[in-house]
Amino acid sequence: MKQKETLLIPALLDAHFPLMKYAFYTRRFHPVILNNKKAVTETGLRYVHNDMCYPCILNTGQMIRALGSGLFDPDHTKLLMPSVGDACRGSNYTEVLRKAVRKAGYQQVRVLTMNLKHIDEENQLGITPKMVWRAFFALWYGDLLMMLVQQVRPYEIRKGETERCRGKWFRILGEELLHFRNLRISTMLRRFDEITADFAAIRRSGEKKQRIAIVGELYTKYCALGNWDMVKWLERSGCESYTNGLSWYVLYYIDSHLTLASPPEAAGYRIIGRILQAIQARMVQAVTDAGFFSLPPLNVLKKEVSGTVRFGAAIGDGLLIGTESAGYILHGCRKVLAIQPFGCMPNHVSGRGLYASLQRKCGGHIVSVDVDSSGTPVNAYNRAKMLIDIN
Repeated sequence: MKQKETLLIPALLDAHFPLMKYAFYTRRFHPVILNNKKAVTETGLRYVHNDMCYPCILNTGQMIRALGSGLFDPDHTKLLMPSVGDACRGSNYTEVLRKAVRKAGYQQVRVLTMNLKHIDEENQLGITPKMVWRAFFALWYGDLLMMLVQQVRPYEIRKGETERCRGKWFRILGEELLHFRNLRISTMLRRFDEITADFAAIRRSGEKKQRIAIVGELYTKYCALGNWDMVKWLERSGCESYTNGLSWYVLYYIDSHLTLASPPEAAGYRIIGRILQAIQARMVQAVTDAGFFSLPPLNVLKKEVSGTVRFGAAIGDGLLIGTESAGYILHGCRKVLAIQPFGCMPNHVSGRGLYASLQRKCGGHIVSVDVDSSGTPVNAYNRAKMLIDIN
């Protein structure tokens, strides 16, 4: 039998990848989600120009240090660099990583991509229906667990109980994804209520802490390595943080990108979008019925902020940044922390360019934080502390 290859995937979606990794299990690949943090910035800067955005530097540093760790055989290892294919530097990550890997002496290691824009097709990771179906379930379960953990963990009376609850569901859902079992939409909708009830049963203190909403670029929003572990820092500072689910981004992407495809493809994506909207509404209902917070489904949220946010920006996280920021303020979460890589033009235009206007129209407070290889976590924490201390 041909030896199974290792597929290394950089950290990106901390709340989703423990389940999303099962989408990449095949007879050919064994996926490994990287979590190494030591010296990844320094290593990335050896092979990537510092003008490249910070996520690319971190991804490259993680990959190259993993290849040099002795844990993986370079002759039987592939690297995966997903990309949305937008008109931003993120679309260049794959080629930048490919050059860096060659420069580091790993010419035999192939860099694969995965995107919906038909970019670099000769190196595209083959996408199968089984992979898509597993990823579909991992998306929703990852969203739900992330939203619940961030709202329960700051208040738990018995320390560690929230993480134990999440770990239990990771094991249950991971087994189902690995063995392709119970992957029916009806089962998933029932799981929404079961998981939410399990977290709601955790004993919590009655105190009320400040809720700080997090918006921004995809990587720095969902990855602790990319945002200097901002969620844990906010909790240590006596706050509760809230990060909106990835499904809002997926629906934004379909709405703003894929409906511009060829007519047959666009029609298909519209149908998919309507199905996702229905599932998202059901997940939000499960969360709010149990007394937890959630932004409305994206189609509802866009109607609420129409006239406050323009919906023409579709590069990077585009209109989603302003939509979520305004939505948080309108729904009572009046402090928003926006995190983005330094020099990320889509975020500076679609995000920072709107913050003053949004604050005038909606009230509330929005503080922007840049992360970069030349910056320090202390600067980011000081900006966040300023937001916490605003009355």
